[in-house]
Amino acid sequence: MPNILILGGTTEASALAAALAERGLATTLSYAGRVANPKPQPVDVRIGGFGGVEGLAAYLRDAGVTHLVDATHPFAAQMSANAVAATAQTGVAHLALTRPAWVPEAGDRWQYVPDIAGAVVALAGPARRVMLGLGRMHVDAFAAQPQHHYLLRFVDPPREAIGLPHRDIVVDRGPFTVESDTALMRAHAIDLVVCKNAGGRGAEAKLIAARALGLPVLMIDRPHLPERTEVHDVAAVLRWIDHTADRGV
Repeated sequence: MPNILILGGTTEASALAAALAERGLATTLSYAGRVANPKPQPVDVRIGGFGGVEGLAAYLRDAGVTHLVDATHPFAAQMSANAVAATAQTGVAHLALTRPAWVPEAGDRWQYVPDIAGAVVALAGPARRVMLGLGRMHVDAFAAQPQHHYLLRFVDPPREAIGLPHRDIVVDRGPFTVESDTALMRAHAIDLVVCKNAGGRGAEAKLIAARALGLPVLMIDRPHLPERTEVHDVAAVLRWIDHTADRGV
């Protein structure tokens, strides 16, 4: 019988966990631990890191994992790279469940930058009102551009001081709607949106709102990842599990 480890923290991971629970398959959903109160899940849950490639490989062996599904955020580059290396070491079947990247549509005003550092550099210049759609992890990097007034949206209240002299903080949990994001941007007089190219439906409301309001978007490209097999929906993961289980993987 398959014994599945999901590397999670995304809506896709939760949807997969629900589908596997319906099938009665042994499944563990692993969180990195950055969200204080993750939503309840119908499968076993573990929280915290593994200790690099060797730690993940040891976990896969010790837990008897047969299938690893990497359903982490598209920007969780280190975890995804570790998953590729650890499954290669152990022979565990490996698949990535990820979101297709966003592509601009008519009316979008996107400027691409390669990473967070590139976004910080691109914000040089006069003060603006900037919505940082990045979560908590990378906010402090923007202290290098303190002239701007930043709008920050977090899932949980921040535990540490935010190193930005001018900022507003909104604590809210998605999915967000175009109407609510449009209203939020208007209320805070936003004139630039900064976000990662996360893809998917759950976080694109801010892009549609920016398009409707004619706002420019500073779009951070996805990190480079090792070669791996990717699918974009839960049904494809279930077919893969069925196929590899039939082959005795």
